[in-house]
Amino acid sequence: MAQNWRQSIHLEPKAGWLNDPNGLCFADGKYHVYFQFSPDSAKGSGRKCWGHFESSDKAASWDYTGIVMEPDIPEDRNGVYSGCAVVRDGRIYIFYTGNVKLSGDYDYIRSGREANQILVTSEDGRTVSAKKILLRNRDYPDYCSCHVRDPKVWIEDGIWKMVLGARTTDDRGCVLYYEAEDPYDWHYVKTLSVDGFGYMWECPDQFTVGDKVFLGVSPQGLAHEQFRYQNVYSSGYFKKNGDALSDFEEFDYGFDFYAPQTFTDENGDRILIGWMGIGDIPYSNPTTELGWQHCLTVPRRLSVGQDGFIRQEPVINSKLFGEAEEVNEGEVKEASLALEITSRFEDTFRIRIGDADISYNGNVLTLDLSSGDSGYGRKVRRAMTGRIEDIRIIADNSSLEVYAGDGRYVMSTRFYPSDPVVKIESEGAGFTIRPIEKMEVRGFE
Repeated sequence: MAQNWRQSIHLEPKAGWLNDPNGLCFADGKYHVYFQFSPDSAKGSGRKCWGHFESSDKAASWDYTGIVMEPDIPEDRNGVYSGCAVVRDGRIYIFYTGNVKLSGDYDYIRSGREANQILVTSEDGRTVSAKKILLRNRDYPDYCSCHVRDPKVWIEDGIWKMVLGARTTDDRGCVLYYEAEDPYDWHYVKTLSVDGFGYMWECPDQFTVGDKVFLGVSPQGLAHEQFRYQNVYSSGYFKKNGDALSDFEEFDYGFDFYAPQTFTDENGDRILIGWMGIGDIPYSNPTTELGWQHCLTVPRRLSVGQDGFIRQEPVINSKLFGEAEEVNEGEVKEASLALEITSRFEDTFRIRIGDADISYNGNVLTLDLSSGDSGYGRKVRRAMTGRIEDIRIIADNSSLEVYAGDGRYVMSTRFYPSDPVVKIESEGAGFTIRPIEKMEVRGFE
């Protein structure tokens, strides 16, 4: 019988399918994490809703409050798709895409689909107002296909601003920019794109870290390479200078990461949460047969290095950590998940956690799940890093998040060890290990 692969510090549904994080925000002393949710099926079929978690103790515990929105008006009858939240004057403004698929012989790319941008508001994060339609297909440039979705909204110099991910009729991914004096009356401003960079850009997110501006996108249709774009779909960010986009860098090089979204926390830090999953994968998740699938990453605090690229740092409430223990190189340590593992090294490093093999050869970071059964079809992912000297691994009951080079490079994956007690052994340097207690999640009666 399989072990219980329920996570300790990653948000996941009790039943059904979870995907994109949505509406991330801090309001009235609470963190709100909404998520795409198919409650009727662990395979993602049925209703496309928004579920909701909230925390008032900096993520040491969470409350699941249930389904906040579901398809219940003509303009979102085939799905309450992804979106965002803006907090202003104590009120949460929630923007999302209402998906409509018309009956008939359509390809649903150039015809047969409505992409409606919709607004609701909330005073408590748990209940929402009536739905207000903001934008319809007629409000997008005429070179857009029917794929326009995933609004991300922010306020800048008193102006409401929105980016939307889109696919053009000639299969070019792009981001549409809109502006408004108030959140109910939007007008088109411009389109940004990069030639030859995928056919659809999902989940756009323009954000700042310090004084640097970035545009995050999840492009579909990139050619796969040995060290880049190894997944079915990619997710990363451009450096943005005016309207110039440059130096696209993936947020995460692992098997399971997509559709990230950022927000600012109570301290003004920029925090990212991603979907620890991806669509159309050639591998599998065995929890599907147990009634649920997927989770979110742990929150990650973003900063910018001297090279201008983003660093990611896992944010876990310190109350959840146990005492640290030093383990020497070559010593076999048996430990129960969940764990934090850290190490510093000079040239090369290798660590095995169960049958997951993580190594660094002086130039390339490799995550290898091909030698055992825990990967469920996952094989190898690599990142060309150049010189790095540190690694930090968050090993939960059925996932690994690997942060290397001070968080410059990240690899996330689901893995499913047959036993919650795993053997850990390193070469090239020893490591420090700290147990992580399970955070409480209430509301799953």
